[in-house]
Amino acid sequence: MKLTSARAAWHDAYYQPWDSVMSVAAEWARLGTSVQTTRRSVNAAHAAHQALAGAVQVAISRLPVQPRAFGHFMYSPLTLNDQREIAEESVFASAVAAVTAMKQAKYEKAEYVAKGVMYRYQRMNQGGQGGSIDPMSSPEAFRAWIADWYGISLDSRNWEREWGAFVEACFNACNDLDRRALGPVAAAINELLDDACIPCAAEVT
Repeated sequence: MKLTSARAAWHDAYYQPWDSVMSVAAEWARLGTSVQTTRRSVNAAHAAHQALAGAVQVAISRLPVQPRAFGHFMYSPLTLNDQREIAEESVFASAVAAVTAMKQAKYEKAEYVAKGVMYRYQRMNQGGQGGSIDPMSSPEAFRAWIADWYGISLDSRNWEREWGAFVEACFNACNDLDRRALGPVAAAINELLDDACIPCAAEVT
């Protein structure tokens, strides 16, 4: 596990890089006299990973529900549907609160716009690396994705006036939740690095 960034550490803390128990046992049987050396190697790697992962997991467990769910949706390889749903509800509620009141028909469609923005945000930070290309930067691609995934048709006329502010509010909500999720994790990583006397610091992004 490499403590290079809070995003990567979040992913790695829940990722099991070693082989399954059965495959390791089969390898030991094949190696014969090398069994003891292999066992020590696997256990050492496992122990080192678990020690670092445990510290990151503790920091994550102490987060409030909304940023923790958002972080899991974004970076954990073990994301569950309930975490995604909490994250979606948080982004939607925050974006709705940030824009002017909307009619019921638009409000019902706005939920799917928020889901789409979350997907875009996740893809732009795929694998915890950040800096990836927005897969639906054009309104046409974004509307097509929402129609394909949710069967919701959005009018292309006056797109910026109708949806521009809300899409921006969704991205702002994602950024806010992301910072709230990653900040304590970055602090935990820096503490680990300080304890180990390693001359580098983890970035939030």
